[in-house]
Amino acid sequence: MLKLLQLGSLLLFSSWALAQNTFTPQQPRQKTIAKSIAKPLKIDGKLDEAEWSEAPTINLEFEVEPHQGQKAKQNTSVKLLYNKDFLYIAGICHDSLGKKLLRAPDFRRDFEPRNHDSFGITIDGFNDKRNAMTMITNPYGTQRDLLAFDDRLYDVDWDGLWRVRTSRSDSGWVAEMAIPWQTLRYPKNQQTHSWGINFFRNRRSSNSTYSWSPYPRSFSVNRMEYAGVLDSLLAPPPSVTNIRAIPYMLYAYDNYKGTDYEKQGGSGTFKPGGEIKWAINPNTVLDLTFNTDFAQADADRQVNNVTRFSVFFPERRQFFLENASLFGVGLSPIEDLAGGAMRIQPFFSRRIGLDANARPVPIEVGARMVYRSEKRNFGAIAIRQNDGGSIGNTDFFVGRFSENIGSQNRIGALFTLKNTNDYNNLTGAVDGFFRLSNVLSLSSMAMFSKNSNESNTGLAAYNQLHYRNNQVVAWYTQSYVSKDYNPEMGFVSRNDVLSNTPGFYLTVRKPWLPKWVRSFEPGVFIEYYHQASTGHLQERQLNFNPIWVNLQSGGFAGIFYANYYQRLDESFAPLDIEIKPAEYNYNRYTLYLGSDQSKKISYFLNHERGGYYDGSLNYTSFSLRLAPSPHSSFNLGFENNDFKEVGILKESKSVQLYSIEGRLALNPRLQLIGFYQKNTQNNRDTFNVRFSWEYRPLSYIYLVFNQRGFTGTDFTKQQEQHLISKISYLKQF
Repeated sequence: MLKLLQLGSLLLFSSWALAQNTFTPQQPRQKTIAKSIAKPLKIDGKLDEAEWSEAPTINLEFEVEPHQGQKAKQNTSVKLLYNKDFLYIAGICHDSLGKKLLRAPDFRRDFEPRNHDSFGITIDGFNDKRNAMTMITNPYGTQRDLLAFDDRLYDVDWDGLWRVRTSRSDSGWVAEMAIPWQTLRYPKNQQTHSWGINFFRNRRSSNSTYSWSPYPRSFSVNRMEYAGVLDSLLAPPPSVTNIRAIPYMLYAYDNYKGTDYEKQGGSGTFKPGGEIKWAINPNTVLDLTFNTDFAQADADRQVNNVTRFSVFFPERRQFFLENASLFGVGLSPIEDLAGGAMRIQPFFSRRIGLDANARPVPIEVGARMVYRSEKRNFGAIAIRQNDGGSIGNTDFFVGRFSENIGSQNRIGALFTLKNTNDYNNLTGAVDGFFRLSNVLSLSSMAMFSKNSNESNTGLAAYNQLHYRNNQVVAWYTQSYVSKDYNPEMGFVSRNDVLSNTPGFYLTVRKPWLPKWVRSFEPGVFIEYYHQASTGHLQERQLNFNPIWVNLQSGGFAGIFYANYYQRLDESFAPLDIEIKPAEYNYNRYTLYLGSDQSKKISYFLNHERGGYYDGSLNYTSFSLRLAPSPHSSFNLGFENNDFKEVGILKESKSVQLYSIEGRLALNPRLQLIGFYQKNTQNNRDTFNVRFSWEYRPLSYIYLVFNQRGFTGTDFTKQQEQHLISKISYLKQF
């Protein structure tokens, strides 16, 4: 069966490649210029200064979605100015419906652009067609920014220093941006500059995307080989003292109640700290952190895991999120359920500054240096963590190097070192990424781990072939993890496994589809997991997706059928239901429904039912979002695992997880966010409220309250509370 699917995937590669319309980059590249001005501009979204009327204008005429290559249905124009301090961009988004149907569900920074009207710019200051700095805004001036490399590695949570204001009218909306030269990265030894650049707009009421320089809809705007050129730019030489200092002062009050805590009662502490970011030159950035605090980071959401995979919680702390793409190489699921479920990351930053229960552990000092150029990239992170008590300090180090080969390939190496009082843990990896064609890529990595107090060396490796054009997405992923592989600064889904995960799905856009359907995307997703030490088949998933439709509105609907084989060599206890070692076969059925997430009322439903080992499990996840205006939004969530006669004791029970989340915002810079979760498993609840005021760009005042409760080992209620106030101030030198 597996070999037939592999052969089918290869046949799809060849047949669909003949029919693809993922065109090659436009030659010659489109060009534009920016006009130099002497005085500074007031950023208010009005464009009423005379300089704007004299700026050259370009238009976004290429429609990416839904009809690639057609002329854009709505007019969008862009103007560029600059002076000695800023690059100014004006996006004028005309709309025949005016401001009435502009959509922006919330004011969350780094918002999901597919759910908003948005305008953005992506810049390749070195014009190497690989690096992208992207800045996006919605009609209310909410900011989203990211760094991308090869349209493959992303630093989505990078926060750049830039300013934007917007205005809305009966003819559409206007975005006015000011980007300091210190925020941008470009060569220092050039008098005039030519940058890769592109502009794009999402018109949400029609779910349309427009761009200035054309790119295929199967790629993103961050694929910089498709960008145009900003020519003859007289940018000032990069500042020698491009230093950003962010000192902060924090007060924290902690209170513990319950027999599971060694510490009882409450106590308060003051703590100063801060960060320094020094752009030593256009290629090199040094970050220093002292008494690091992450009070502003979102708290983790609870999950009920009924699979054999370890749960992966994403990094949420800003210091570790910046330049994460350089250090975060490894295997992970690709977007849209592709690539398989395995994760293997030799470095995972959540191993630093958090204990096994995700509670903060003090970080005394840390440093990170990153160098990026057209030929190579390298970086290093060094952190000292104070575990307290008898454990003592722990030192962490990670080093990374990658060499760019040709226009779209790279090879690299990474190693981590964790040093404790008792032992050292060393992990090393070599990796490569090869863009074999415009639509086909190969990722590979080989890894080892070694503890100084153990004799065995752990090994891991993977290869992933990924194909994507406008009509088909296909992949074949193979991974290996030995029993002894233990990257203590990394993450691995499961050990002692050899996995093979081929799959594909089609993207069908034909005139015979109903007008309200944008695409029909059936697919097959296969996962095989053998025990690496014995060769025995441990798990098999045959997932068939006969129906998946993406709607013109942005909603979707899909049906899956899955056949499972599970071999348990030892007992398995999901949500405290013990399942005996044996071989199991069962079938499951899944329904996905989602509405247009940009509307004032939207929903998402995931319902699964069918067999589960020796019994059955019905799973339902439902969320309802109410967003009457961008100033207020509320999410209600419900999740239920309903077990029927499962496990040694033939247990039948239901475990529910309830959640509510709200956001109130005066504007994108002044917000109150809160969420509450109640988990009937161990009677665990989580409460988080965070007030945030960005009183000047990237300078914040935070008030945060966290509370966690659960049933302890003696069946009594345990509770911890944390109240945090923090003020930070950014100063650019």
